Parts: sequence; structure tokens; C-alpha cells
Amino acid sequence: MNFRELIVVAAIAVNVTAQAQSSNRATLAVHQWLTEHEARILQQFTTLLSIPNVASGHENILRNADLLKSMLQKRGIDARLLTLEGANPIVFGEIGTPNAKRTIVFYAHYDGQPVTPSEWEGNAPFTPVIRKVNGEDRIYARSASDDKGAIMAQLAALDALRAAQIRFRSNIRFVWEGEEEAGSPHLEAILNAHHDLVHGDVWLVCDGPVDQSGQQTVVFGARGDTHLEITIFGAIRGLHSGHYGNWAPNPAMMLTQLLAGMKDQEGNVLIPQFYDGVLPLGNLEKQAIAEAPVNDGALRQELGLGHVDGGGKKLLDLLNLPTLNINGMAAANVGARANNVIPSRAVADLDLRLVVGEHWQEQQKRVIDYVRSQGYFVVDSEPSREVLLAHPRVAMVKGDDFSYDAVRTPMDLPIAKEVIEAVESARGKVVKWPTMGGSVPLGAMERAANTHTITVPIANHDNNQHSSNENLRLQNLWDGIETMVALMQME
Repeated sequence: MNFRELIVVAAIAVNVTAQAQSSNRATLAVHQWLTEHEARILQQFTTLLSIPNVASGHENILRNADLLKSMLQKRGIDARLLTLEGANPIVFGEIGTPNAKRTIVFYAHYDGQPVTPSEWEGNAPFTPVIRKVNGEDRIYARSASDDKGAIMAQLAALDALRAAQIRFRSNIRFVWEGEEEAGSPHLEAILNAHHDLVHGDVWLVCDGPVDQSGQQTVVFGARGDTHLEITIFGAIRGLHSGHYGNWAPNPAMMLTQLLAGMKDQEGNVLIPQFYDGVLPLGNLEKQAIAEAPVNDGALRQELGLGHVDGGGKKLLDLLNLPTLNINGMAAANVGARANNVIPSRAVADLDLRLVVGEHWQEQQKRVIDYVRSQGYFVVDSEPSREVLLAHPRVAMVKGDDFSYDAVRTPMDLPIAKEVIEAVESARGKVVKWPTMGGSVPLGAMERAANTHTITVPIANHDNNQHSSNENLRLQNLWDGIETMVALMQME
């Protein structure tokens, strides 16, 4: 190594050391600020969680959007609502940094899943409460973990940085969606209409849970998602099971037989070509899975599972395969309302998760082709009496157009390495997942903003998202704030 090269290496070492010292000072200052302001953060979080946010409730969605816009504006951030006719607004905020070489976009969503208040224990879904679980505090409310917790972490991170007088090094943008739980039907159109505002060198998607071990996780992709509703028909009205049993076909039985043929006892999907096109994982992605904690045994104990599907494969391996799930089934009544009837119809809702290499239209078609192969005449709208009389078996299959394909960002991109380093500066060594089990419309983001997406979740794995008693472990919130601080300090 010559003298000039030695000088360059020394300069780099000094710069790295200076950045590390600066980062350490920032971490200590932020941690001190958080310790002193936990009660204030929880008060703001409770206010946000108290506003109902089911995506279909437009009036309350607007209340959420207006509050979030004002929360950004009170922090001195240029904020506005990005709108489109018939769509829930996106809350957008921007921090311009002089001479910045990079723009980082933080994505989260403020809408939530529908609720059934009677299924919640101890509080109503939009009346947040804090309860202890195994000696640790958790806040219970719809969207506490999915996904208002991530938004609160970003807001508190802004407060902590400002209080510590730590300057931003990049341009920072916020994109908070109001329709993610409804399938993001307008996301790409809104982003396309505001392309100059939403472009960024990377989109950091703050949604989903961390690894089941509790370790901070960085995720490089998400499954695609599509749905099918299958209705099987019997007689045009319910029939007495004694008078017509053994003669009138039972659509509930027909539906269960149809669905049972779609999978084997190990959970493998038997529909022809269902796994065709799956793009294999690369060496880095396989290595990440091999290095990740194996939580399967602990999860079985936690969930009371006597057996699992997958033929012996680990959960993280199975996340990189497509799935076919029955979300729900309905036919006549059960329990105290059960009656001796042959139902006139039976309905099932199917949830299909896709991985990179597959397309949701093709996956829907494969299922529909399978239904036909089982002797059903398939229609996409309510069949007439003439159609029912003309065909021995009739199935109505309705597909979900608000669907999208899977996306996976290469782990060896320079920006990917920088994100990992930033998160590790706050949380220590991270777990890396090639694919998250859940679905986020990453493709729409990448196409419209001409960018790459990397997911940095903060929620605890047992947060009951999409279900009753949704919660966020408060330590995950505090850790998440420090993680957001580190990401906002990327240069």
C-alpha cells in the first residue's frame, strides 16, 4: 500500500470513527429524552387510537387523516393530504435537508381491520387500555400494532431528534396510507399523480411484526395477495333434512369435499400448476434463513399446536412458498340457532398468498380451473333457475380485483446494507427475512416511486393483528422509536 492509499484509508477510518461517536451521542440523547417523555407519547398515542379507523368508514378515516396532518404540522413539517376521488387520503409530510444527497421515505398505514366489539375482552376496540402481560405493559386497541404504532414511533422519533438538536442528513418523507387493510385499491394511482413528491432512494415500510424471538427484524419482501369467494348451490330454498335427506344434494357437504381436494394432509396444495413460476431464493437469502432463529418449537407450545403443516420444513422456509387458506365458511346455522335443514347454499372465502415469480390473475385462474375440473359449471354472478336446472353442479366464483403480486428486494444492494447497519446501530444484530408472511402492496410503491422497498417492523409477534384484543408491547414501541431515529439519521 502506497502513501496516498494509506492517507485515504486513515481518512476513512477517522470519518467512520467520527460517525460512530456522533451516532453514540445521538443514541444516548434520544434514550434520555424517551425516558423523560414516555407519558406524553402514550397520551398522544391514546388519542390517535381512540379514533375508529376501519377503511370503509370514510368520515372517521378523514378524522384520522386530519389529526395526523396536524401532528406533522405541529412538528414544523410541511404536510398535506394526497387525494383522489373515491379514495381515502394519503397523509404526506416532507422534511427538506440542505445539500442532502438522499431521500428516505417512511411508509405506514393508519387504517385498520373491521372490529367485532363483543369479541374484545376488557375494553372496546377504540378505547385504549394498558394491561400487564407476563409483567410487561401492553396497550390494547385496534391498530395499536397494525399500524398506528409505527406512525407513533416515527412521530416520537422526530420529537427526540429535535429535542436533542440532531440534524437530519437526508431528505425525509412520510407516506401514511388510509386503505391498506382494504387492499390498497387507489395507492398506485395516488402515488402516480404525485410522483415528484413520493420518489425516494428507498422506501422503508414500517408494518408487520418482528421475529418471534423478539429480535429486531429487517425484511426484504412480502407476499402478494388475492382472494376468491366460492358459493356452491343446492335447492332454491332450505329443505327439511328428514324429508329430503339422501335425495337433495347438500351444498355444505359438496363445498367441504371440493375444498378438501385442494390440499393434502401435510398442507401441500394439490391444484395443478399452483407452484409453477416460483422464483428460487438466492444464496444470500438462503443464508439469512439459515442464520435466523428457529422459533417453531416455541410457537407450537405458545399456540397449542399438536402438529404443523409443511412436511417438516421450517416456518421461515414456508414463508417463501405460496399458500391457499380458507378464511371462513358459511352454511345455514350452528349452535343454539341450528335447525334440521339442508342448506340452499354454502360459501367459502379463500385467501391466496403469492411469492415472487407468480401472478395473482394466474393463481386465481388455477383455482377456478380446478373447480371446473371437479364437475362444476362456474359462473361469476348469481345463477338463474334455468342455469341451476341445466347443470348438476354450479359454483359461483368471484375474484378480488384489489390484488397484487409479491416483491423481493435484493439483499446485496448498497442501500440494503446501509439500512441493516443503521438498524443494528440502535438494536444490535438483526434478523434478516427474505420474505414477510403477510402482504403489503410493495409493487405499487416501487413502480410509482421508482424505488426499492425494505420493511422494518416494530410490533411484537403476538399482537393479535387483524383479530380481537389487538395489542402492542410498550417496549416494542420504545425500541421502535430508537429504530426510527437511527433510520432517520441515514446519510
